[in-house]
Amino acid sequence: MKMTKKVALSTLVAAGATAGLVSGLVKLGWEALLPPRTPERDATNPPQTFLQQHGLSYAQTHKTYRYNGHDVPWVSLMLHFGFSSGIGALYSVTGHYLPFTKLGNGAAYGLATWAGAHLLAMPTLGIVPTAKDQPMPEHVSEAAGHMVWNWVNQLTIDQLLIRWGQHEQK
Repeated sequence: MKMTKKVALSTLVAAGATAGLVSGLVKLGWEALLPPRTPERDATNPPQTFLQQHGLSYAQTHKTYRYNGHDVPWVSLMLHFGFSSGIGALYSVTGHYLPFTKLGNGAAYGLATWAGAHLLAMPTLGIVPTAKDQPMPEHVSEAAGHMVWNWVNQLTIDQLLIRWGQHEQK
């Protein structure tokens, strides 16, 4: 798509952050269909582990609200959506100034995000096992899920910029 005018940084950040909220919902749905972790490893999920490493207690990181008979882990969901929204904003700005990062309508960036987070950063920080110690179903779910997640970021960013008059349709 062609830019019709210079897009303000704040507009790109807003579009990406909003897209990250939408794609975060999609990623949760993806994980319901293809759970990345075993129930044992998910008893304390990566966001909860991260927060515990930074001083929050088990009780704090496992707080839930009850909806329709289910306990929903709102604390880890806040981190999930914060990450998704933050990376969505970063992707929106990066894609505007470095269009090659939109390869595959954002799927390649999603794959790079997965590799950077799940294969490098989180194992280094002790949040998840090393890449070689993670089971293959986890790699498949997370890699493909991140590709779909960022593809949704790209679609949502495009639509928001069009609706906000910052983008020209093909």
